[in-house]
Amino acid sequence: MYEKYLRIMEEELPLGESFDLLEREITIGGRKGTLFFVDGLTDGELMQRVMDYLMKVQPGDMEGVVTSSRFIAGHLPFLDASLAAPEKEEGQKIGKPQEWTQQQICACCRKAQKQLYAGLVPLLIEDLDQIIILDARSYPSRSVEEPEKEKSLRGARDGFTESIMENIALIRRRLRNHHLIFQNFTIGGLSKTDVAMAYIKGKADKTLLQRMENLLKKLEQEADLDALTVGDQTLLEQILMAAGKKGRHAGRFNPFPKVRYSQRPDIIAAHIAEGKIALIVDNSPTVMLLPVGIFDFLQDVDDYYFPQLTGNYFRLLRTLNFIVILFLTPVYLLLVNDEVFNPDLLLFFVPDEPFAIPLIWQFLLLEIAVDGLKLASLNTPQSLGMSLSVIGALILGEFSIESGWFIPQTILCMAVVALASFTQPSIELSYGVKFTRIIMLIGTYLLGLGGMIAGAAVSFAVVAATRTLSGGSYLYPLIPFRWNALKRLLFRTRV
Repeated sequence: MYEKYLRIMEEELPLGESFDLLEREITIGGRKGTLFFVDGLTDGELMQRVMDYLMKVQPGDMEGVVTSSRFIAGHLPFLDASLAAPEKEEGQKIGKPQEWTQQQICACCRKAQKQLYAGLVPLLIEDLDQIIILDARSYPSRSVEEPEKEKSLRGARDGFTESIMENIALIRRRLRNHHLIFQNFTIGGLSKTDVAMAYIKGKADKTLLQRMENLLKKLEQEADLDALTVGDQTLLEQILMAAGKKGRHAGRFNPFPKVRYSQRPDIIAAHIAEGKIALIVDNSPTVMLLPVGIFDFLQDVDDYYFPQLTGNYFRLLRTLNFIVILFLTPVYLLLVNDEVFNPDLLLFFVPDEPFAIPLIWQFLLLEIAVDGLKLASLNTPQSLGMSLSVIGALILGEFSIESGWFIPQTILCMAVVALASFTQPSIELSYGVKFTRIIMLIGTYLLGLGGMIAGAAVSFAVVAATRTLSGGSYLYPLIPFRWNALKRLLFRTRV
C-alpha cells in the first residue's frame, strides 16, 4: 500500500514546481516513511518535536504493527491524528484497506491532498495500510481584537479573525455544551474553502437545517463553482440563488439583507443559543446568521451589557434614529413644497430666499456625495485622513452654499441623517433604508403627500413580500402578530 500511495501522491502533487510544497523522507523503526507538507501553513516547531519522536522509534517497536490505527495508538503521542479513508457511498461498505479498489485508493489520496492544502500533514509509512493525517496547522493571521465596526462600551473585547479554527474556538468557549454542533464543508473546486455550519441541536429549525446541509453538500460537488472569490458574500449569493429558485425571497434587486453579519463572538453565540444557524467561512472575519427578520437588525450588544432601563433607552434612541433616517428628508421636502402646510410654524427651517437648484436634486446630490465621502474614507491612508476631512467640509460646507448649489437646511438634514445612520449596527440594512428614503423623496416631489404615502406603501409591500431563508415572514413577529416575541425585540427584556 505504501508504494501505491506514494506513487499517486508524487504523480498528482506539483513537487519541484511549487517551492512551498515539500516532501521529506524519514526512517521510522527501520521502515521508510514520507511526509508531505505546505511550508507556511505548518507549525515548524511542533513538527520538529513530532519528527524527533518518530525517528527515535526502534525496529523492535514496530514488530507486529501492520495497521496505521495501531501505529497511532502505540507510537504517535500526538493529539490530532486521523486516517484518510474514501467516502462511504450509500449501500456500499468501505471494507479493509487491502481490499480497496484502485478508485478507492485514488479517492483516499485525493482526500489526503485536500487536507494537505489546508495545512495538515499526510504521513506514509511502509507496510502500513492507510495514510496518517497529522494536524499541525499554523495559519498566518492577525491577533484576536475588538472589531472596528462593532465596538462595545462594555463587555468582551475579542473579535473574529480570518482563521476558521480560531473563530470556532471563540464560539465554543462561550457555549460549552455537547449540543453545539459544527459541521464542516469544503467548497470551491480551486479554492477548497472551509465552511463551518454551527447550530444547537434540538433548537435550530430542523427544516432549514436540513435544507442548508443539502445545499452546502451540493456546493461541495458543484463543478462550476471554482472558488469562493469573495468569501462569505459568494457563499451568500449561492444560498440566495437556491432560495430564489424556490421562491423564498423577493428577488435579487431586493436591498434588504437576508442574513446578519457580525464580527463579535458574543453576538453570534447568543443568537446560536436562541436557535439560529451560523455560517463561518475561512479567510473571513465576519460570521453570517440566519434566518433573520428586519427586527433582528435593530438590536445591539450594548442593550444587554447595561441595566434594563439603560438598555431600553439605547434601543429607544436607535428606533427614533431609524424613523429619522427614513422620514426626515421626505417630510422636509413635503413641508417646503406643499402649500397645505402652514410655513409660518416652520420659518426657522424653511428657506425664505429663492434657490437655484430644486430641493429634490439637492437631496439626491447630497445622498451621492455622502456615500462618495464614505468610500473615499475607506481608501484614504490614515496619514491623509485629516486632509479628506478638510476637503469634505469645504465641499459640503460654506463654499457649496455660497456657490448656490445647496442651502444650509438641506445640508443640515443630510448631516443629521448621516449621523443617525451610524447608530444602526447593520450597514446592509442602512442601505435598504436609504433606497426606501430615495423612493419616498421622488414620490413626494412628484405627488406631494400622496406620493410620500405611495412610496412608503410600495416599500412596505416589498418588505412584507420578502421571506427569510427559512421561508418565514421578514416582518415576524409583526406579521403574523406575536406580541410576546415582538416585545422582546422592541424592548430590552430580562436576560
